[in-house]
Amino acid sequence: MLIHNRFTFLIFTIFFFIGCKHKQDTPKEFIIPPSVKKRDISSTRSLFYNSVYVGPTNLRSGDFVSDDNGKSWVQKPMRPDFLSGLPFGYRRGVVTSVFDNKTDKLIAIVNAMDVPDLDPNIFEPPIAQETYYLRYRVSEGGKDKWLFDEPIIHEGDFTPKNPLPDVFIGSNSIYVGDVGSIPIVTKEGKILVPVQTTPLGPDGKLWNPAGGHTYTDVVVLIGRWINDSKIRWEMSERIKGDPSKSTRGMIEPTLLEMENGKLLMVMRGSNDKDHHLPSYKWSSVSTNGGKTWSDPEPFTFEDDTPFFSPSSMSTLFKHSSGRCYWIGNMTDENCQGNLPRWPLVMAEVNTESFKLIKESLLTVDSYQEEDKSRGRLDISHFSLIEDRATNEIILSYPRSYHAYQSKEFITTRIAVE
Repeated sequence: MLIHNRFTFLIFTIFFFIGCKHKQDTPKEFIIPPSVKKRDISSTRSLFYNSVYVGPTNLRSGDFVSDDNGKSWVQKPMRPDFLSGLPFGYRRGVVTSVFDNKTDKLIAIVNAMDVPDLDPNIFEPPIAQETYYLRYRVSEGGKDKWLFDEPIIHEGDFTPKNPLPDVFIGSNSIYVGDVGSIPIVTKEGKILVPVQTTPLGPDGKLWNPAGGHTYTDVVVLIGRWINDSKIRWEMSERIKGDPSKSTRGMIEPTLLEMENGKLLMVMRGSNDKDHHLPSYKWSSVSTNGGKTWSDPEPFTFEDDTPFFSPSSMSTLFKHSSGRCYWIGNMTDENCQGNLPRWPLVMAEVNTESFKLIKESLLTVDSYQEEDKSRGRLDISHFSLIEDRATNEIILSYPRSYHAYQSKEFITTRIAVE
């Protein structure tokens, strides 16, 4: 009987370690790519776009809320709006938000400009590169009430005019680049906000060493809860691009926290002033909670093969299964600046190497024959959220034509096995 028990234990031990190795080094034939389950086209944008869960089945999307997991929506604007009474031309735009499940609080990040008489119809005015700054808002318990709206200011000897290290509003700026720069709440409870900032040169003016459309560094704002639902902020070191490799520096960062606490960042670059440069996405890693980062390197597949991607936003996303994904534009040939912004793809991230698993690649949307009569196609500015009832990823985006002169809106449900 003792011999039998020892034999059984030996067999169990062997299979246990085989199982652990199988889980860690899954053979390529067992990798199941995500798959498109449903695709809806509409003339109006889905309310799932840029939405966030603020409860078990409660969603908020701008001024609209749903208490039944997105089946129905009602209009309930957040109050106060913090714009009424401001001088004409001032701007307050909520770009992104995150819900902290541990504290039951919603944090919204606001791109702000205090430029009197600035025409509100001007999209991305050049003066924004010198005047954009960041504010944040907090709401508790899924309520429709903001507790406050305050500028993000680094702890210590900083002011609204000099809110963060080497940021002097009026000379240079700091802002959220796109909806893909989603804040995350770490396992330690810190709030990480990936943003971009315009650097200053030796003359105290905006530095643009490669002459691109704009030039930015990337930073991460690290927040910790203090009293009265306020957040104490500090800024990471700057993640700087090489202007000889990316003519616009680093742009529109997106973040992912791994199980071991390491952080992956993926950033947009550009070759807008030198189309001979390879059009890459760039990655950086932090091992200390986002305070410092590795030098940016091309974001690649597991075999270190880089891929081409236009100067466009992308997003890192963690699914409830534990699988992690990157969503963005990927092309067969080298891009020219921002173009072409198709196909839109999705691929799984290897959480140990921080690289893409080629066998998992899914083309979500791309140029079609019928697009020829619609002018230039752009597939970008997307948002995504996981449906808590089905665990499907809901990917929403405008499909734009004639250089953004017209558009239709797509809502795609993607299943993850």
